[in-house]
Amino acid sequence: MRTPRFKTIIVLVSGPAVIAGSLVTFLLASAGPAAAGQPVTQPLTPPPPSFETCKTVGNGFMCEGARTETYGPTDTGIACGSGAGAFDIFDQGTHNQHAIRFYNTDGNLTKRVIYDQYFSQFTNPLTGAAIPYTQHNTTTDILAVPGDFTSATETTTGQANITVPHMGAVVLNAGRVVFGADGTLEFSAGPQDFLDYFYNGNAAAVAELCTALGAS
Repeated sequence: MRTPRFKTIIVLVSGPAVIAGSLVTFLLASAGPAAAGQPVTQPLTPPPPSFETCKTVGNGFMCEGARTETYGPTDTGIACGSGAGAFDIFDQGTHNQHAIRFYNTDGNLTKRVIYDQYFSQFTNPLTGAAIPYTQHNTTTDILAVPGDFTSATETTTGQANITVPHMGAVVLNAGRVVFGADGTLEFSAGPQDFLDYFYNGNAAAVAELCTALGAS
């Protein structure tokens, strides 16, 4: 499962076509003048993932890349129902990611930006009931100590709306959340049902989602 922090903002109302178009526009824009930078010859800390390509820019180095993966079904950790009918919600789908890293002239990471989109579904593994959804969020990590991910403050922004026919919205997420370097929630704006469930232990935040998947 993607971590509870990662699941706090999901499902763009604008839909897959708009999301895909926005991603293509971003990819084209990001391939502008910086593409003329020279290859990186010195070590970078921490090293970028294999799908990113690095180049020299005016204030250091930049690494950038995109990938598509399928995942699941994986247990989300969201528990529904009771007794013999109790189940955990499972998650599976396709994940598109575009990531950028910024390093200073010493080769130490200072900032990371990740654009994620998912075309997925939540399922009840006991009955096979499923709710399709899309997800789009932007996560920005700012490192207080260059090269040290443990010093990063993480900000995630996005908008969410999971709807089910004849029920309407069963989960609401919209706004911005910020986690400090120690994992403490520093700021939250907008309705954040998944955050409320995972961080505050509020089962009522996902009750309608459980009901839509057949919980009793």
